[in-house]
Amino acid sequence: MSALTIILQVLLVLTSFMLVLSILMHKGKGGGLSDMFGGGISSSLGSSGVAERNLNRITIGSAVVWGVVIVLLGLIQRFTF
Repeated sequence: MSALTIILQVLLVLTSFMLVLSILMHKGKGGGLSDMFGGGISSSLGSSGVAERNLNRITIGSAVVWGVVIVLLGLIQRFTF
């Protein structure tokens, strides 16, 4: 196992956790599962537009990094065997 593979796998785990946490931090948009677990109760903490935009940027950025890491790991695996 090369050092690049190990680095990419660690980056994959970190971005996976970051992606899950950032998705769970988003405010619920309608009457779905988020309302069932208390997401329908509006609070003043999550109502900031700037915070929501920054959370969107973090989510999109970590999703792009996650996708690139997946593709790179697939290419490394394909060309090493």
